[in-house]
Amino acid sequence: MAFFRFLLKASRGVGMSVYFWLVLIALEYYSFHAFRTINKTSAGLWLYILVHLALYGSILFFSLNERRGFSSPNFKRLIILLTLFIIPKIFLAISLIVDDIVRLITYSLKSYTTDDVAVPSRRQAAAWIGLALAAIPFVSVLDGIFLGKYRYRVIRKTLYYDDLPDAFDGFTITQLSDIHAGSFDNAQKVNYGVKMAAAQNSDIIVFTGDMVNNEATEMEPFIDIFSQLNANQGMYAVMGNHDYGDYGNFTEQEKKQNIIRLKEIQSEIGFLPLSNNLHTIERNGKRLNIIGVENWGHAAFFPKYGDLEKATATVLPNDFNILLSHDPSHWDHDLPEYENVINFNKKIHLTLSGHTHGMQFGIEIPGLIKWSPVKLRYKNWGGLYEKNNRKLYVNRGFGFLAFPGRVGMWPEITVLELRKTKK
Repeated sequence: MAFFRFLLKASRGVGMSVYFWLVLIALEYYSFHAFRTINKTSAGLWLYILVHLALYGSILFFSLNERRGFSSPNFKRLIILLTLFIIPKIFLAISLIVDDIVRLITYSLKSYTTDDVAVPSRRQAAAWIGLALAAIPFVSVLDGIFLGKYRYRVIRKTLYYDDLPDAFDGFTITQLSDIHAGSFDNAQKVNYGVKMAAAQNSDIIVFTGDMVNNEATEMEPFIDIFSQLNANQGMYAVMGNHDYGDYGNFTEQEKKQNIIRLKEIQSEIGFLPLSNNLHTIERNGKRLNIIGVENWGHAAFFPKYGDLEKATATVLPNDFNILLSHDPSHWDHDLPEYENVINFNKKIHLTLSGHTHGMQFGIEIPGLIKWSPVKLRYKNWGGLYEKNNRKLYVNRGFGFLAFPGRVGMWPEITVLELRKTKK
């Protein structure tokens, strides 16, 4: 989650972002003025100052003592403080900026008719409106931390294809992605979500990467829980960028052992690990391929291990092909030195990805609005997309990373049904 990495970097004493500090100073300026507008007492102002000194002292302490990555308690505390006390101030600042614009316009108009005119003072109503707006994200973040991160939902989609073999008409897929087992803090809630996924009784279950944050051992306490998953046509898994141990303190040999152990755990749960290869399901002489590639990410700092040519070496011309590729940027990226999925010489009918988590923050009302800040980085960040007569579905993730919560972007279990287009 690049956003959280940016916040962590920006909060540290060395190499801080100038832009981050400018924005932070502006937010604190408006926050202080809002409080001063509604509370003129010196005791209240001193309380405000002391609370914020404690807040930023805590942020500094947690950031300077953060060395173990996304799963560490200090990192989680740091992110909680940043999201609880900084994001709401954005909404507060918006209200006061609007008030400043109104005051400036009022002053400008009056200055044309009156020589002796002062800038109107800030209105209490604007401060109260700003505080009310700030309370909405504050409460939402609290809900996301305590309840939202385990508010599992099932999203169902029916996908139609002209060339789907009749034998696979009605074929169902349950997709899970981004478990991030090292972040879980309530095994009972996780068990509830896994039972919900198992209850879908799909033909296959697929997992599209990031089973752990860094270490394979993070998944070991949850092996029995996830072993409840079962599908009559098999379960299949691929690796995500976090599964390679690149964000941990490993030697190269330890990383290799970590990957081996993670694939062993996938097998113990019942998944068939796919690493640039495929598994074929046959019905009435027709073939449906589950193709799995290693992680491939558009960004320079993400691994590009995925090899479609190798993975599809045994694909036949009339096969129906489903690709598991963790990062959705693989689907339609524009890097000329690498081939993307939508232009690949063998037709990939459906690509299943995850990775974005919907940034664990957003607003989705079916038919009305679908928004998350993650869209600034990933154009295909959640749900169904189609291009070149090929489809992509991006799962919003089962778990959570960095920020220990979800706000408006609940953990997802995807159920897809393949149907033959009626002529």
